[in-house]
Amino acid sequence: MTRLVPMDEVVVMVVEDHEVNLLIAQQLIRRAGIKNVNGRDSGRQFFKFLESYPDGPIHLVLLDIQIPYEDGYAILQQIRATPRLAATRVVAVTGNVMAQDVARLKAAGFDGFLGKPLIPERFPQQLMRILAGESVWEAY
Repeated sequence: MTRLVPMDEVVVMVVEDHEVNLLIAQQLIRRAGIKNVNGRDSGRQFFKFLESYPDGPIHLVLLDIQIPYEDGYAILQQIRATPRLAATRVVAVTGNVMAQDVARLKAAGFDGFLGKPLIPERFPQQLMRILAGESVWEAY
């Protein structure tokens, strides 16, 4: 986001197939003061949700890379091909934190990367930086 959006209007989507990781991410986002948080366990479920979601923006997608039947790279391509999501920031959330993994994420066009597990003490600050438009690339 290049302009400031009031926190009560920010919409964040988490795409994560591991139920516990999904719940933790959603809780951490809410603790950071963002109330509009949605989660889905696959790219298909994300796009199905998008069909029924009003035309309002989705400001940020936190996207797991290793999802059964599809991967985060394919989902990112679909997001980038969706005009409605042109301004949406997409940040990879993955346990793949090696230098070559991060280089691949950058080359694919992600707006940032957060390594798993998310660190509760650091995550709110990372989230605010991302929403302020900063490219955050942090393994931990």
